[in-house]
Amino acid sequence: MGTESSRESGLTIGKLAQLSGVGVETVRFYQRSGLLKEPTRPDSGFRKYSHSDVRRIRFIKRAQTLGFSLENIAELLRLDGPQACDVTHDLAVEKLRVVEEKIADLTLMREALQKMVRQCERKHKRGTCPIIQSLIQD
Repeated sequence: MGTESSRESGLTIGKLAQLSGVGVETVRFYQRSGLLKEPTRPDSGFRKYSHSDVRRIRFIKRAQTLGFSLENIAELLRLDGPQACDVTHDLAVEKLRVVEEKIADLTLMREALQKMVRQCERKHKRGTCPIIQSLIQD
């Protein structure tokens, strides 16, 4: 399906975007970023895309959802052969480390906010807001 002949009877950029679950500008952004090849413009004037382009965009979106950067995604898209799993594993391990750090940071933020909310819900003197006071204090 990814051959040039399938592109001739293929999808417009609008249909590609729709099937991929993204906007047309996202497709163009991926092309500018080098993640998606822009097909040549035929004499008819409309570039045609294949269903393999739909799969590629869906791959990019799923990778982004997992937190991979566009640079990481470009590297993943270039991988082929036996070394692919090792490189992908290493990228995933690093991404997991970053996610775990963010979870730890968010847990601390949640605990601090819960404490502030509990203080605010208790009666406080002279109308001073405990949350504001917590933010002011060193």
